[in-house]
Amino acid sequence: MAGFRDFLTRFRPAATPGRAAPGGVPADRSAVFAAELVPPLALLDQAEAEARSIRERAARAAEEKRREAEARAEHIVAAAHADARLVRAESADRTVHEAESEAADLRDRAIHEVAAVRERATARMPLLIDRVAALTAEELTPLREPSSTTSTGTSREGPP
Repeated sequence: MAGFRDFLTRFRPAATPGRAAPGGVPADRSAVFAAELVPPLALLDQAEAEARSIRERAARAAEEKRREAEARAEHIVAAAHADARLVRAESADRTVHEAESEAADLRDRAIHEVAAVRERATARMPLLIDRVAALTAEELTPLREPSSTTSTGTSREGPP
């Protein structure tokens, strides 16, 4: 980088118009400016190369993280599928167990109801047998007696 003295020489006045003076020829300012800019531009090129390197490393790291995330996601999905099979099996077992338990309860209730019906039937059977016997005897009684007519001329036979 140019020093302070070099900076001030840029503003050195040229000679007055007229005869030629030994140092009065204007300097090539574009060459001076270009010479001043070479070191900062070189630093800029170096910074740009470093930035490019950082971007490339970041892109590689991002790609690696993406691959790792995909592998992790595949592993999680596979584990979820395996867990889903286990959950379905457990659910099916639980449902079968509940259905079997309900069927056993229904069977037990049915057995108790059958026993209750049998007890009622056993308790009522003598009364019903007596009643049927009485009704049968009542129906058969007119058949045992001889036909006789009464003074009104009607027969004592039962209905046809």
